[in-house]
Amino acid sequence: MKQIILDFPKQFIQGLELARQIKVEGKFENIVVSGMGGSAWPAEILSSWLDLPIRVNRNYQLPASKKDLAIFSSYSGNTEECLAAYQEALKKGLVMAAVTSGGQLKELCQQNGTPLVEIPSGLVPRMATGYIFTALYSILANSGLANDKSSEILAMAENLKPADQEKSGQALAKKLRGKIPIIYVSDKLKVLGYIWKIKLNENSNSPAFTHYFPELNHNELEGMAHEKECHFHDKPIFHCLILKDPADQPKIKKRMDLTAEMLNESGLPTEIIDLTGQSLLERIFSSILLADWASYYLAQEYQVDPLAEETIEGFKKKMRG
Repeated sequence: MKQIILDFPKQFIQGLELARQIKVEGKFENIVVSGMGGSAWPAEILSSWLDLPIRVNRNYQLPASKKDLAIFSSYSGNTEECLAAYQEALKKGLVMAAVTSGGQLKELCQQNGTPLVEIPSGLVPRMATGYIFTALYSILANSGLANDKSSEILAMAENLKPADQEKSGQALAKKLRGKIPIIYVSDKLKVLGYIWKIKLNENSNSPAFTHYFPELNHNELEGMAHEKECHFHDKPIFHCLILKDPADQPKIKKRMDLTAEMLNESGLPTEIIDLTGQSLLERIFSSILLADWASYYLAQEYQVDPLAEETIEGFKKKMRG
């Protein structure tokens, strides 16, 4: 796990190369990316970064027509929701492309001539974000659906320094031990809060939740800012993290500051984590690295394997049964 985190920037370089020749033909009203969990959120990062009509589909059905490009992202290649959506796209005669490391999705693409970016296997989906992100981006750029920003991706990858964030992640893990993390972000970066939540859920076996500004100030704040209800045996249940981007709107930044102030005054530990980096993309992926380190060391605090997925795999077996 530790080596995977340290090697993360290499995924962008390798991912661009693996997808260099993959493209589709046509003009499309929308881009619909079907996937689950760590196979899906790279599409939402793309949507936050690029001004493109990208929709993420997390279901068995496929809300797409022949006017849309359908892309299927499943790291394992065996995600049943993604496979069901692929079969529906095939019946509808849609233009398709896919990203996977193997499995049934690879076999289907080979059988049906679907353009495919095959990425390295041996990881878990949540730790393959760089590969999936660059594969999805490359399909769109190679097909003339997105501007060429490969140089920006490579510059971002070079600027990422995973080792520099290890101590911060370790310190954060100690604060989160025995607490339920709550991740707050701006509306434009709610995918980042979702990624933090999933990293903590899967790597650390920890409950975690997320919400976004300004919506949370109209509901969740009322439930969180009451000391009595948010404590158990005089100890706080939650630890709130507010991820603040320097490009957030001034009103959103003010909301973040006031929310942190009110929650801390109520006895609920809350801290603001400033996103750092020269570009939006760099700030997003730098924050993801911090989430990786925090969840890795929280897994150590809880003495669990950060790469194990026993509960999820057990659930999948019951679904198949």
